[in-house]
Amino acid sequence: MTSPADPAAEGHHPLVGQPHSEDEEGTVAEAEAEAAQISTPDQPLGQVGKRLDRRSPFFIGMAAAAGVAVTYGLIQLLAGAEQILVLVGLALFLAIGMEPVVSWLVIHRFPRWLAVTAVFVVAFAAIGGFLAAAIPVIVEQATALVDQAPEYLREAQDHNTFLGRLNERFHLQQAIGSALSSGGGLTSGVLGAGKAVFGVLTDSLVVVVLTIYFVFDLPRIRSTMYRLIPHSRRPRAILIGDDIFAKVGGYVLGNLAVSVIAGVLTLIWLLIFGVPYAALLAIAVAVLDLIPVVGSIIGGVLICLVALTVSLPVFLATVGFALVYRLVEDYLLVPKIIGNALKVPALVTVVAVLIGGALLGIIGALVSIPVAAALLLLVEEVLYPRLDKA
Repeated sequence: MTSPADPAAEGHHPLVGQPHSEDEEGTVAEAEAEAAQISTPDQPLGQVGKRLDRRSPFFIGMAAAAGVAVTYGLIQLLAGAEQILVLVGLALFLAIGMEPVVSWLVIHRFPRWLAVTAVFVVAFAAIGGFLAAAIPVIVEQATALVDQAPEYLREAQDHNTFLGRLNERFHLQQAIGSALSSGGGLTSGVLGAGKAVFGVLTDSLVVVVLTIYFVFDLPRIRSTMYRLIPHSRRPRAILIGDDIFAKVGGYVLGNLAVSVIAGVLTLIWLLIFGVPYAALLAIAVAVLDLIPVVGSIIGGVLICLVALTVSLPVFLATVGFALVYRLVEDYLLVPKIIGNALKVPALVTVVAVLIGGALLGIIGALVSIPVAAALLLLVEEVLYPRLDKA
């Protein structure tokens, strides 16, 4: 029984709908009387009622309509927030990639906050040192490129030079001129480049800040994700999910190591043969090599084209270097550094990179291989066993 002091004792709350009518009758009065009976000190608002009949045509129709509306709303939300979601996904991807190093330090008795701080301090110090050493060289070589531009233009117009014959055969000058004119002229090109640089810097800052937060809170994020999985399936989900996290971490660190190797070897080669703008080209090759499959090809073509400005033998030697390094990277470096962590077939790698690049550009190509590795793991561990038992 309930106490008269209980607001629900009479089934009609004293702070709602005053003054109460003494002649309340009908279904409302009956419901109020029943409400007074089901209200107890332990459950003043009564027990949870029976489930709705899910086989009811009305319930089925409403559920279907609500499902369509929610799905459409989610699609619109994802489309509107695509750029932000890409940045958030990239930051989470980088955070998972840094997690193996952080966890290794934690295992060796570092507090997590100190481990994360140490990793970021080392990373920022390495980037800062690289920029401090590279920027003067880059500025010097970029200035030299601008100074040499008139000479390259003169040679391109001289039919007796090698560059002039190339220009006459492939119409390089016309292609460059049409590209510049399609950009709306020099002024609009400069403004567009400034806007693009500002956008890249802003996005980079957002990714860095989000990555720091994600790395600090990754244990809590991990626990929250696993809490969303039913209790009966949670242990196996933890095993599969942690394996995917480890694969992503191994891929990020391995891909970074391979790119550094590509940049260093390219710099050494270009310096030996006196190819101009060696530092610029080496940095470009290292950055492009982060993109699976196609990145090293683009970087190789770039250094070969610049080697053409030196001589034909240097060009042919550089072509051979690019081909040999590509074989070494594909069949030695990548299998040893990345392959052991991911174990993704070559065909799946190519298809994943093409699809990822078509959907999200460079970022899509960058994350496509670990995503493909995760999907393959889910297929092997979840889909195939269920199909075998069906």
